[in-house]
Amino acid sequence: MTLQTLAEAKAQAKSLRQALVAKGTQISHAQSLELIAQQNGVRDWNTLYARLSGAEPTPFNIHDEVRGQYLGQNFSGRIVAISKVGKSYRLSIQLDQPIDTVQFASFSNMRRRIRGVIDQEGRSPQKTSDGTPQLIVEPLVRRR
Repeated sequence: MTLQTLAEAKAQAKSLRQALVAKGTQISHAQSLELIAQQNGVRDWNTLYARLSGAEPTPFNIHDEVRGQYLGQNFSGRIVAISKVGKSYRLSIQLDQPIDTVQFASFSNMRRRIRGVIDQEGRSPQKTSDGTPQLIVEPLVRRR
């Protein structure tokens, strides 16, 4: 059976979770949604949600591995939160390694997580003093 609606997907996730609990395996509702998405041939719940809701696909999803620059510093990490803001996206990225966001020798500000708003191309509308975007994000693996 192919899913046709979000309600069907959510009902399947609920049934899966209840069946696993009956067999002694606890999973969260979010985990059951991710499993239903994978069973339906997509990489994650966000992708299945977009497909079933008719929304246009997003260039980024939660848990995507990304790289880029934040205030001129190179980084790599994983998206831990994402929300749509008009035509842009507000991201929170957990970094693989902390970066220093200050360029003064006598002061530093190490960040393990960064937040920002980006457009469809992965660039923030806010610019640094030299005119480059404050945040540039690109996926480590390009989707088809």
